[in-house]
Amino acid sequence: MANLGHVISDTSVGNILKAHGIDPAPDRMRQSTWKSFLQAHWDVLASVDFTTIEVWTKGGLVTIYILFVMELATRRVHFAGSTANPDEPWMLQGARNVSDAEDGFLREKKYLLMDRDTKFSEAFRFIIEQTGVKAVRLPPRSPNSNPNLERFMRSIKEECLERIIFFGEKSLQNAVADFLTHYH
Repeated sequence: MANLGHVISDTSVGNILKAHGIDPAPDRMRQSTWKSFLQAHWDVLASVDFTTIEVWTKGGLVTIYILFVMELATRRVHFAGSTANPDEPWMLQGARNVSDAEDGFLREKKYLLMDRDTKFSEAFRFIIEQTGVKAVRLPPRSPNSNPNLERFMRSIKEECLERIIFFGEKSLQNAVADFLTHYH
């Protein structure tokens, strides 16, 4: 209205909002819950996280980081990769892969939930957001904010990864691929 040359007081705006059943902005922000956010955006939500597993290699026991992305509405899981060293270049390539416009797992998604792990760096989030997907960083130490992917991580560890001794990263990748085939 100001652009049209009309001056309206804050009280008038508040009365108009109240008449239409809309709370003032500070109250709206406080009333929005995580549950209502999830329900409102369920079909366009995905989440990303790591798990780790020990693998025997020629050089001895190595910790391998496994990156998964989940489409929350369908619980469809994508194995985004594994590495012993999830450094910045590896993470950025993973971000480019999952956000690819033609065949990326995040096609048609609007939000990607992630914890505050430093591997999900500003550069990682920037690549994700360049494709129109908002990177939503969850509060510290809040696994209940991402329960679906956390439950999947528990399942894959208990039902697969902790039952096998892996010799080399390739055997781990094959087991993960086989698990995902049966998981869906």
